[in-house]
Amino acid sequence: MLIRSISGVRGLVASHLTPEIARGYARAVDKLLPAGEIVLGRDSRPSGVALIKAISDELLALGRNVVDCDIVPTPTVQFITEHSAAVGGIIVTASHNPIEWNGLKFVRADGTFFLPQECDELFAQVDAGCETIHVAEAGQHITRTDAIEAHIYHILDLDCINVEAIRKRKFKIAIDAVNGAGAEALPTLLHALDCEVFPVYCEPTGDFLRGTEPLPENLIDLGNAVTANQADAGFAVDPDADRLAVVAEEGDPLGEENTLVLAADGYWQTTGRPEPIVVNLSTTMALDKLAERYDTKVLRSAVGEINVVQMMQSVDASLGGEGNGGVILKAAHLGRDSLVGAAMVLNRLAQSDRPLSEIIESLPQFVIVKDKVNLEGVDVNQSLEFVKQEFTDAEINLVDGVKFTWDDHWVHLRKSNTEPIMRIYAEATSEELARNLVQQVKSLI
Repeated sequence: MLIRSISGVRGLVASHLTPEIARGYARAVDKLLPAGEIVLGRDSRPSGVALIKAISDELLALGRNVVDCDIVPTPTVQFITEHSAAVGGIIVTASHNPIEWNGLKFVRADGTFFLPQECDELFAQVDAGCETIHVAEAGQHITRTDAIEAHIYHILDLDCINVEAIRKRKFKIAIDAVNGAGAEALPTLLHALDCEVFPVYCEPTGDFLRGTEPLPENLIDLGNAVTANQADAGFAVDPDADRLAVVAEEGDPLGEENTLVLAADGYWQTTGRPEPIVVNLSTTMALDKLAERYDTKVLRSAVGEINVVQMMQSVDASLGGEGNGGVILKAAHLGRDSLVGAAMVLNRLAQSDRPLSEIIESLPQFVIVKDKVNLEGVDVNQSLEFVKQEFTDAEINLVDGVKFTWDDHWVHLRKSNTEPIMRIYAEATSEELARNLVQQVKSLI
């Protein structure tokens, strides 16, 4: 299976994303991008070695110079691409997919991912079978070993991060990098902030021992490391380190939704500016309630990182993100970044003497429940009409599927682009209320 979306491509490496297929995508990227060098990077999956070599070899044969960063976080490739003379980048990663998968993400010169229409053009080029025209003089392969350090130096220089305040606190932080691309980067950042670090799964082997997503059920070992070492917090990332989840000092996972809430709270306190935040439609309502405290607002885009980024650009927003632990700070670069997220959470911790659990309790509290229904044999349009007739008292948003919002709860229905399913997300002030809302929708569908 090969899945194409606005996030790039993902496929089973044994059959659908082979080195030869990766070469085809490299040729298509070469046709679409203007002259100039291309940045490459990958997560720690063993299959990435052959894939990135095939891509590099193809680009070199086409006369392109490539800047190879090897195993680095996805946001590091985005940062290096933006802050260099590169015209684009390719990242070999399947994000949170299991080990038998790999994928490709495509980066523009400004460090953002390809726009939806650019992805369509790329896929059309691949399907058309780009002719290989190798040049007489091959490009140069440049190995960049300082990519992570450059990325971290930039984070330490951000105006919204009080580095001195963080360093004074000498925080004790446990880290679970799932043996992925953040295994070197996240500890290096925290050491630079004078934190004492307790690593869990911090070898870039690609052996994802605790499950790929930083969900609460996958963070038991991290929670144990937090309590065993009396740490102030625990940080967990996914294999390509663009998402951050946080564990409190008592070992309890806070849920990915709270990463962005903590980051935003610290940001607004630091800047003192009532700047709006851009998030997607399925991100927690806690941000709306928090924004009211700072006399600002939340703007919502369709689901998908590039959709959030495009809205941030259109309204000139400095802060954005997604409820999956993705923090986007324009001053760093326009992409989800677990390193930026970690620095912003530490910044919030440094603003108070209270432990993380108490800080979370002081913020708006909501619970999200995520479910789905199989759509085989279901008339989707008719089902949505049934739901609309049921929820006539709600505010309705049709930007991406349909979302029904009330003062203290909401439910969002989206048809999957890759599977015959309808995703149903609901949020309320308690898990019971959120689950009841999901069940109510499922009964109508």
